[in-house]
Amino acid sequence: MKAKKIFNSTLYTVIFFIIFFLSTIISFRIILKGEMVTIPDLAGKTMAEAKISLAKKSLTIANKGEQYDTHWEKGRIIFQDPPSGSKVKFNKEVKVILSSGKDKVIIPGLIGKSFQLINQALKDAGIRKGKVSQVHTSDYSAGKIFAQNPQALEEVGRNFPVSLLVSQGEEEDKYLMPDLIGKNAVTIIAKLKELDFRVANLRYTSYPGLDSGIIIKQQPLHGYLIQKNYPINLEVSK
Repeated sequence: MKAKKIFNSTLYTVIFFIIFFLSTIISFRIILKGEMVTIPDLAGKTMAEAKISLAKKSLTIANKGEQYDTHWEKGRIIFQDPPSGSKVKFNKEVKVILSSGKDKVIIPGLIGKSFQLINQALKDAGIRKGKVSQVHTSDYSAGKIFAQNPQALEEVGRNFPVSLLVSQGEEEDKYLMPDLIGKNAVTIIAKLKELDFRVANLRYTSYPGLDSGIIIKQQPLHGYLIQKNYPINLEVSK
């Protein structure tokens, strides 16, 4: 009788531990199944690097193709779905697209062309306008391109910026504007024309107490630096 009680007690203990063990496994699986992980940022990684990064979070990876990219070199990840920072369950598949490298284009020759008319040429070539500088030169007329970087026929990635150097024409000498106020307009105008300066506007105004033909206003003012093609405006008494 005593042996039977011991047997029953032992049996109940074994059954209890079996039930407890199974419950623990089932509970663990339920918790594991519902646990969420954060997807890491895969941009710029290779497939091998991404697999290692995702494996640490019990996630898988699938390559869904390639496309041109101007930022990442060939074989680097440029897109992922779901995006980085997303919360997902274990064993979720992350789809990625890899860079197939830059779409190559050939730089056209732009030297000698008008800067104002190159937008369509740049668009047709698949490049864009980069840094633009302007300097004086006697080799090209104003508005003409006389240097570019990269050079013509170089191979670059699509939408690459091309730096341009644009001519402002030959630099002219500068002169100090004299004081013309109170001087005879006929004499001054004749002298300015003789020296190839340009009198653009001449206006006559009544000025009490002053003889006619005297300069009373000037533009530019005395002391300004001007070039010979700069317009000079005079107001003269009548």
